[in-house]
Amino acid sequence: MNAQTSSPVQRLFVVGSGIMGAGIATVAIVRGVTVNLYDVKDTFLDKGVASVEKSLKRMVDKGTLTPDAKQKASDLLHPTLSYESASEVDMVIEAAPESLSTKRDIFRELDSTVPETAILGTNTSSLSVTAIASVVKDPGRVVGTHFFNPVPAMELVELISGYHTRPEVLAKARLFAEFLGKKVTSSRDSPGFVTTRTVGILVNEAAFMLYEGVANREDIDLAHKLGFNHPMGPLELGDLIGLDTVLAIVERLYTGFHDSKYRPCPLLVQMVEAGRLGRKTGEGFYKYTR
Repeated sequence: MNAQTSSPVQRLFVVGSGIMGAGIATVAIVRGVTVNLYDVKDTFLDKGVASVEKSLKRMVDKGTLTPDAKQKASDLLHPTLSYESASEVDMVIEAAPESLSTKRDIFRELDSTVPETAILGTNTSSLSVTAIASVVKDPGRVVGTHFFNPVPAMELVELISGYHTRPEVLAKARLFAEFLGKKVTSSRDSPGFVTTRTVGILVNEAAFMLYEGVANREDIDLAHKLGFNHPMGPLELGDLIGLDTVLAIVERLYTGFHDSKYRPCPLLVQMVEAGRLGRKTGEGFYKYTR
C-alpha cells in the first residue's frame, strides 16, 4: 500500500506523552505534520519528548532519516501543558491510560476547544468508542484509532467505528493513517475489536493450559512460536503486555459478551493479585532482570 502524497491532517493534537502518544507524535512529525503533544506534568512531557528524540536518533542511525530531516521533524514537535493549542488543529488523537472515565473527561474538556471540523480519535485498545464519544456534542466525529507499540515500527492501525461515527470521518482517519505509512483494518465497536479480543483469548487460554497442567510454560510458548510462526509465545506475550492489562481485557470481554469462554483463568487472577504482572514487575510467568 502506498502512502498518500499529501496529508489530510496538517496539525495534530496528541493527548498523552507516554509510550503510545510519543510514538504517534514521532511518526507524524517525520511525515511533516505539526504536533502539539499534551500532558499534565512537565516531567511527563520531558520524558515523552526524550522518547521522540530517541526514536528519531534511531532512524538516523539506521539510515532511514537524514540529520537534516531529523531536525526538521524535531522542530514540528510542540510540547504543551494546555489544551489551548487544540483550538487550531485538524485532528486529536487521545492516547491516555485505558480508563473510560479518564478518556471521557478528556473528550468532555476538549469538546468546547477543538474546532467543530476536527476529528476526535481515541487510541483505545478495548474500550467502547461509542461510550467514549457519548460525552461530546457531536459523537459522529469520534473514531477509534488504535495504533500498536512500538508505533514507529508496527505497521498496523485498527480503525473502529462507534455507533455514531460518520463515514467521512472514518475515511479521513484512514487517509491519515495511510499517509503515516500504516496499513489499516476496520472494525465495528465490539468489545476488544479484532486484535485485543484475540490477544486476550490467546493469553488467557495459554494460562488455562498451564493451570490445568496440559503442558509447562516453555512447551506452551515453543509450540506457538514454532507451530504458528509467532515471534513470541502467549505467556511471554502476556508478560510483555502486563498481566494486569491482560486480565482487564479478559474481564471486559467477559462482561461485554456474557460468555463463559471469556472467563478469566484463576491462575491469571491470582498472579495479578500477587503482584506478578510480568516484565514491569520483574516476574510474571517468567522471571526478568530489572
